[in-house]
Amino acid sequence: VQLQASGGGLVQAGGSLRVSCAASGRTWSRDTFVWFRQAPGKERAFVGAINWSRGDTLYADSVKGRFTISRDNAKNTVYLQMNSLKPEDTAVYYCAIGGNTRVPVSTKQIHYWGQGTLVTVSS
Repeated sequence: VQLQASGGGLVQAGGSLRVSCAASGRTWSRDTFVWFRQAPGKERAFVGAINWSRGDTLYADSVKGRFTISRDNAKNTVYLQMNSLKPEDTAVYYCAIGGNTRVPVSTKQIHYWGQGTLVTVSS
């Protein structure tokens, strides 16, 4: 199983950015894809999750209404669309597989991690 995150970069506050997570290695019908982020000096934190087959989602309160997770079944790719970005959204963003969309996912529930992609929001 491989998860390849991409799309990070530098954006001004109030701007938008979309990061992607390309998955390979097997089929994903029962899996939940999760986005975490880790800011400097802080623990890795749950951002949101999407169930691959149903498409239902769950978001952390800090990003609800600003971030949207979607998936493209044909491309085996999950997206994190980030709007109205704030400097406090600056972090390395990681995609992962594990948990579910009923409650925020813990890092302990993760089976697979992708490498991170850095998002920097300037004020």
